[in-house]
Amino acid sequence: MWCIQTIDSEFRKRMYDILDLYEEDYDPKRPIVCLDEKPKQLIEDKRKPIPMKPGSTEKYDYEYIRNGTANIFMAVEFKAGKRATQVTERRTMTDFAQFMKVLVIDEYSETEVVRVVSDNLNIHKEKAFYEAFSEDEAKQILKKIEFHYTPKHASWLNAAEIEIGVMDEECTDRRIGDIGKLTNEVAAWTKRRNENRKKINWKFTKKTADEKLSKYYVS
Repeated sequence: MWCIQTIDSEFRKRMYDILDLYEEDYDPKRPIVCLDEKPKQLIEDKRKPIPMKPGSTEKYDYEYIRNGTANIFMAVEFKAGKRATQVTERRTMTDFAQFMKVLVIDEYSETEVVRVVSDNLNIHKEKAFYEAFSEDEAKQILKKIEFHYTPKHASWLNAAEIEIGVMDEECTDRRIGDIGKLTNEVAAWTKRRNENRKKINWKFTKKTADEKLSKYYVS
């Protein structure tokens, strides 16, 4: 969590909005999908690692080769145990809009609206869709999306951060040398976690927020 000094009314309004969503009963017609991204350095071993053997972990040489960076989009519907990921070369408005199009048109074609929780990053805006698509197509996609933004400096309210932490621990927190391999590894991890319907047990509620943070509230 960030270093707290004061929490103003706008912060509380956005925090309560997110926490109200999380406390709702699951509604498959109006799913809550948390969105975030993770940059990933593409690092290749300069020398072949020494394989793991009984009593000894796998060993890597300290020298490595940098092959640039990639981006991983993460969207997780944590109440349903469902997530979607995509590896891209960059993280631009167009990349974001194209990922969201696949998400709402393909993954959530039967829903009334997808309620998206994200931070206030400049690419997470409606204008991204108008840059990537025609006006008519952008409007059709946006009809299916309802944005809910976390307060500034409070990305910890986004459950996608938890899911990215799990992905790091189980998949991406190691040397991966090229974007093709990263794409395959992330896709395999996503498929396995979806098949197991892994959920996130979110426990931070409005009541908890008021108990822990009310002394920092200002009008």
